[in-house]
Amino acid sequence: AVDLARAAAEEAAAPGVVGEHTGVVSEGDRVVTHFFECKELGYRGWRWAVTVARASRAKIVTLDEAVLLPGPDALLAPEWVPWSERLRPGDMGPGDLLPTDAEDLRLEPGFSGEDEPAPNSAVSRDMAELAEAEDADVTAGPPKNLPTVPSRGSIAALAEELGMRRARVLSRYGLHVAADRWEEAYGAKTPMAQAAPASCATCGFLVPIGGSLGQAFGVCANEFSPADGRVVSLTYGCGGHSEAAVMPKPPQPAPPVIDETRVDPFPLRPARDSGSVPDVSDEDTAELGHS
Repeated sequence: AVDLARAAAEEAAAPGVVGEHTGVVSEGDRVVTHFFECKELGYRGWRWAVTVARASRAKIVTLDEAVLLPGPDALLAPEWVPWSERLRPGDMGPGDLLPTDAEDLRLEPGFSGEDEPAPNSAVSRDMAELAEAEDADVTAGPPKNLPTVPSRGSIAALAEELGMRRARVLSRYGLHVAADRWEEAYGAKTPMAQAAPASCATCGFLVPIGGSLGQAFGVCANEFSPADGRVVSLTYGCGGHSEAAVMPKPPQPAPPVIDETRVDPFPLRPARDSGSVPDVSDEDTAELGHS
């Protein structure tokens, strides 16, 4: 049933892309699959597979299916990888949005609860119930009528001042991951730091940062440094260190000394015994017009 299988493959495929018959595989009793070479561009090693069958005691072969399948040496697309694993630093562009997983290990919940006064506070629920039961007044009015805790001294105000009122903040894992990444890029083991005259801890261009990371990192503010504007480790260094080489001032020549109290005589003619001119009398040179 090769001709039947070829006709089915040519009907399913585009014209001229079904090649030579490359083999047949038995799938079971009276069920076989014929393979034909695929000449479609971009499908190297693929083949058309047409399965035909024959019913028991029947003489007519019927078509089961015709599909395009990859062969042993077929050119396949790489295994699909989720975008969150394909993303690399620097891939984001203007207007791109990067959603963060709700279970991201780099983040942990921040302080987002309502203000809860201390249990022994006059405005707490327990104290209000106690004051109402004992019919006692701790202030001018019953505790239940007292105003809430002043926002200036509330836990929420303190958390907002410390930067903890965000929905999520960096976890210890997130801090360590960031520190390892910065240490690898601008740390003590980089070739630039190995050849530096000193570390960033003693550089005047280092801008300190707050938080626990400030104990090991800072921001470089030297425009001529390769790490300008980046978070660098205190053990990093480069040739742009503020104390790397203090350029000496060019030497200033001494001012000239002029002694105006004495006069040095200079002869108009060189001495006859100096050797610069021959010792000739004036009479010998008179004929030449010399005086």
